[in-house]
Amino acid sequence: MTKIIIIGSGNVAQHLIRTFQDAASLNSKIELVQVFARQKDSVSHLIDLDKITTNFDDLLEADLYIISVSDDAISEVSSQLPFNNRLVVHTSGSVALDALDTKNRKGVFYPLQTFSKDKMVDFKVIPICLESENATDFQLLEKVAKTISDKVFAINSEQRKALHVAAVFVNNFVNHLYQIGHSICTENQVPFEILKPLIQETAEKINTLTPEEAQTGPAKRHDSKTITAHELFLTNKNQSTIYKILTQSIQDNGKKL
Repeated sequence: MTKIIIIGSGNVAQHLIRTFQDAASLNSKIELVQVFARQKDSVSHLIDLDKITTNFDDLLEADLYIISVSDDAISEVSSQLPFNNRLVVHTSGSVALDALDTKNRKGVFYPLQTFSKDKMVDFKVIPICLESENATDFQLLEKVAKTISDKVFAINSEQRKALHVAAVFVNNFVNHLYQIGHSICTENQVPFEILKPLIQETAEKINTLTPEEAQTGPAKRHDSKTITAHELFLTNKNQSTIYKILTQSIQDNGKKL
C-alpha cells in the first residue's frame, strides 16, 4: 500500500484530499494517512480530526509527501520537514523541481486545472504532469497519479513552465476577458446570459479544430469598419487597449499561416 500525506489546506490541497479519500475507498493500494494544515478547521470537513496535524514534527512516515501550498512557500515548507531521503513533491505549475530541499528525494505532481473550493471537478479527466529525479520515484508517482486520473504525463521543469504560461493565456486571461464582456453587458443593460452559448460553442470547437481553424471575427476577416466602430465604442481605455492588442495579434498570426 502506498501511504500519502498532503501538506497544505488551499484549493488544490482540498481537492486532492477529497480525491484521494474517494480513490482510497475504491483502491486498497493507496491510503491518505495524514494531512498537515496550519489550522485544523480548514480541512476538518474533509478528513477525520485524528488524521490532521498542525506540527511538522508529528508527520507520520509515508511513501509520498505532497506539498500543496502557495508557490512562494514551497521552499520554506520543504526545508521544515523533519526527515531525510523520503519522496517529497510539490503541485505547482511554475516552480522548478530544484525549489524543494535537497535533504529529500524530489518530484512534481502537477494537476493542470483551475480549482475553486466549492466547485467539484472530475479528476479522471485532469492531466497530471509528473517529474522526478529518478526512475523508481517516477514509477511510484505514476502509479499514484493513475489511481485518480486517466491522463498522466512525464513533463520536465522547462516544459511545465511553458505549460503554465500557456495555461495562463487559455484560462486566466480568457476568464478576464469574460469579466470585461460581463462589464460591457452590465454597463449597457444587456444580460450576460445571452453570451453563454457563444462561450460554450467556442470552447467546444477546440475539441475538433485547432485554435487557428476555430478563429473567427472581425480581426480574422480584416473587417476594418467594424473594428473602427468597436474601438470608438470602447471609452474605457484599458478595454480599448486590450481590444487593439488582441486584434493586431490575430491579424499578425494570420500573416504567418
